[in-house]
Amino acid sequence: MTDLDVRPPGVDALDAELAGLDALELPAQSRPSLGRRVWSATWPKLAAIAIGLFVWTLVVWSGWKPKWVLPWPSTVFNELWHEITNGHIPRAVATTLQRAASGFALACLIGGLLGIAVSRWKVLRSALGSFITGLQTMPSIAWFPLAILLYKRSEAAITFVVVLGAAPSIANGVINGSDHVSPLLLRSGRVLGAKGLGLYRTVTFPASLPSIIGGLKQGWAFAWRSLLAGELLVVIAHTYSIGVNLSNARELADAPALQANMLVILFIGIAVDALFFGTIERFVRKRWGLVDPAV
Repeated sequence: MTDLDVRPPGVDALDAELAGLDALELPAQSRPSLGRRVWSATWPKLAAIAIGLFVWTLVVWSGWKPKWVLPWPSTVFNELWHEITNGHIPRAVATTLQRAASGFALACLIGGLLGIAVSRWKVLRSALGSFITGLQTMPSIAWFPLAILLYKRSEAAITFVVVLGAAPSIANGVINGSDHVSPLLLRSGRVLGAKGLGLYRTVTFPASLPSIIGGLKQGWAFAWRSLLAGELLVVIAHTYSIGVNLSNARELADAPALQANMLVILFIGIAVDALFFGTIERFVRKRWGLVDPAV
């Protein structure tokens, strides 16, 4: 027997306790497979769709409204497929998404710069803080008479209202995020030599990301609603869009086409939230250590 084999009393018990503490740091179970994670994220949405279709079918079956006003889901989906195959909906979606992307990008630029300026300078906060919130509460439809007066019935009129609808929400997201950064983080950044825009870039902006993303999501919602309202009011000749399709279906009393285009609007909203904003939110939560590795 060597000296290494001689263990002081209580060492075995201490090793057992340390092993137990180490086990607490391990995930309770292994990470589920990709298929299980996809199914876990998908089945609630499929269940919600099934419930919605069931309720829709019950309402039509009850005879509450005539079939030419409220058609069966199968009729609407057949019309949706027909509109997709003949190219009407793809062309309309392409035009509407192009307008949405350009308007929202411009709103992000204006709202982001405005939010940074207001959050950094107290004079601007006193002058513009309540004004930005007031702009955010204004209905987008109220801007269209002025937009048409300024830009006639043109793309610029639609973009004008989209930007005014989205930019205040984005600016408020930036401002609220800056306001809720811990002073301890700011002091730590200054001690390490960060100041001015460097302090904002390395400390304030990363700490404000959850609020900024919330402002972006709200801004997108305002931009999307403003855009669809604009396409209904500002009809540009020889231009396909979802709003034009809705307007034509309304004038022709074509309920299946009307509801098919409404489903397209809903699908786009769900897709943008799940694929774009959902991806950004998951990335931020992962970087912040808010995602359980076992999930």
